[in-house]
Amino acid sequence: MNRILIRLVSITLPAYCLILTLFIIPSPLRAEKIQLPTIAIIIDDMGNNLPNGEAVARLPFPLTLSFLPRRPHTLKLIKLAQQHNKEIMLHSPMENSLGIDLGSGGLHDKMSELEIKATLNNSFTDIPNMVGVNNHMGSVLTSNPRVMRWVMEEISQHNYYFLDSRTSAQSVAAKTAKSLNIPNLSRDIFLDHKQTRKFVQKQFLALLDIAREKGTAVAIAHPHKVTIDYLKWALAKLDEKGISMATASAIWQLRNPRRRMHQ
Repeated sequence: MNRILIRLVSITLPAYCLILTLFIIPSPLRAEKIQLPTIAIIIDDMGNNLPNGEAVARLPFPLTLSFLPRRPHTLKLIKLAQQHNKEIMLHSPMENSLGIDLGSGGLHDKMSELEIKATLNNSFTDIPNMVGVNNHMGSVLTSNPRVMRWVMEEISQHNYYFLDSRTSAQSVAAKTAKSLNIPNLSRDIFLDHKQTRKFVQKQFLALLDIAREKGTAVAIAHPHKVTIDYLKWALAKLDEKGISMATASAIWQLRNPRRRMHQ
C-alpha cells in the first residue's frame, strides 16, 4: 500500500506543480508591453543662433531639430546635434501671408513646378543626414493644393517623412502627404509663441494632457533661451509624471506599428 502511495505522489506532484505554475506565473509570451503616453518636441529655426543652437543640441533628450537651409551655423550645429544623437529635419521656408522674407531655400506660391522641386532638392542637399521635412511659416503655400502636390512629390522621391507645422487652419499639407503615402504627422501645440516661462509651462502641461488623452502628442518650439532653460528642467522630470519622450519619427512609428516608415 505504501509503495502504491509513493508511486502516485511521484507521478502527480510534478504535474500538479506544472499546472500551478501556469496559473500563478504569467507567461512572457502573453505579457503585453504597456506604452506610456509619449511626446515629441521639434525645435524649429535651427541654424541662425550659434550659442542657443549649441545649448539645444547638447540637451540630453531625444529632441528632433529642424534646420533652415544655408544659415550661418546650420552645418556646424547639425554636426554637433548628431554627436548628441538628435534627429535632423529640414525646416523648409514657405510663403506666408505676412510677406516675411524667407531667405535661402524659400518656396513661393508663384514658382513653377520645376522651380519648387529644384529649390526643395537643393535644400535637401544643404541638410546632411536629414530624415524629415516640416514647413517654416507657409500659411500661403500650405493652403495651395497644387503647389503642395509638387512639394510632396519631391519629398516622396527621397523617402523622407513630413510634419505639418499647421501655421494655417487651411493647410492641406498633411492631407496631400497622406495621398502620396508619405509618412506624416501634424503639430498638436506650439510651446513658446509667447516667450515667458509661465506661458511655456502652460503649453508644456497642455502637451502632456494631450499625450495622456491620445497616447502621443507633438509640440513645436524654438531655440529661445527661456524655452531651453524650461525644457532642461521639465524634461528631466518626465519619468516622475509617467510620460515618455521620443523623436518625431518614433512617434509616427508608435502610431503606425504595422507599417515601416522607410520602405
